[in-house]
Amino acid sequence: MTDVVSLLDWIQHTPGYMGWLLFFAWYPMLTGLMWILTSLMYHVRREHRGKEAPPIGENPPFVTILVPAYCEALHVERSIESLLAIDYPAYEVLLVDDASTDGTLEILHRLNADGRIRIAEKNINEGKAMALNDGLRCARGDIILIVDADARPDPSILRHIVPHFEDPRVAAVTGNPRVLNRGNLLTQLQAIEFTSIISLQKRAQRIWGRILTVSGVVGAFHRSALEDVGLFSPDMATEDIDISWKLQLRHWDIRYEPRAVVWMRVPERWVDLWNQRRRWALGLAQVLRRHARQLLNWRARRFWPVVLESTFSIVWGYSFVLLTSLWVVSYALGFPPIGGSPIPNWWGMSMATVCLAQLFTGVLLDRRYDFRLGRTYPIAVFYPLIYWMFLAVVTVRSTPAGFLREPARKGTQWKTRRD
Repeated sequence: MTDVVSLLDWIQHTPGYMGWLLFFAWYPMLTGLMWILTSLMYHVRREHRGKEAPPIGENPPFVTILVPAYCEALHVERSIESLLAIDYPAYEVLLVDDASTDGTLEILHRLNADGRIRIAEKNINEGKAMALNDGLRCARGDIILIVDADARPDPSILRHIVPHFEDPRVAAVTGNPRVLNRGNLLTQLQAIEFTSIISLQKRAQRIWGRILTVSGVVGAFHRSALEDVGLFSPDMATEDIDISWKLQLRHWDIRYEPRAVVWMRVPERWVDLWNQRRRWALGLAQVLRRHARQLLNWRARRFWPVVLESTFSIVWGYSFVLLTSLWVVSYALGFPPIGGSPIPNWWGMSMATVCLAQLFTGVLLDRRYDFRLGRTYPIAVFYPLIYWMFLAVVTVRSTPAGFLREPARKGTQWKTRRD
């Protein structure tokens, strides 16, 4: 045991360990301050004018709302009702059933008694990416709005999204997913996350000029842009991140539209959230591996901030888990570690303060779209305590497979079950 304590003492007095501690402490604070500043810049420059949608012209573009579905019998009916209530004069609703086994297809046929929706039936389950690619072959519109089969869009969604495509450089517009089910602590934490992490980061990334991903729950694409990059990749764990990177590396533009609100359901159990976030972490590592050579090209330099932030977030996740493990071992051996204290100290309180300030900024910016956020914010105190460790463990568990193994040839897994 003396040898172990001596080793721990030596490790914790090396310059490398001190640099590690500085990265661990300063990374979340500096990035949090950056997210706050750049998201406020976005708000002032592009969002502060209000929620009202621009008027529709005389000949608005025809839009296909493409809904891939697999075993969504519990929620697909409410989703279709919301889709049919969208306030836009020229669109169709196309549902692609990927060989569901729970009665989804029967519900779709019953709802289609009046012919207001179109249904594409698949006999073989091939995953979401292939369902999207097959649906594109049946779509009539040049603008394709992709919505999950358990999501409920705001009636004005197309009025906010379609005007972006007047710019011929725009390949996609990502919407603003809001959490519908908030019955327990886990779903409320996700409501805070989608507001203060994901939505806030999309605002900031628009200032940089590149976006990490078009939301898989709601995103609109121009058909020609999708065809230009070869459609969705069935072998990638996260087809939404991959298509976003492919488009932007071909110098297409992707925009964020916070007024394009969609209400979605999130996992209500930790095991379902674990499975979802494992897939997200795997997918991010896969796209970093697949597109690494293109990302090193000088012409891709506007993408470098997104790549660096993604890479550093993975490194920080490993740091969180490894440093915590080192500190636990040190305390177990009666050797108080350097930099790790069970009692809140200046560093810990500073990290938590910046995190809560970032969460508050997200709530402040998104309250106009989701008035319930003010009630949810008090539980934000649990976010750095619970969620950081959870996401760090997910990163450590799933990232190596994305970097070290070729993506599976079978279709992408469907999303996590939401009961």
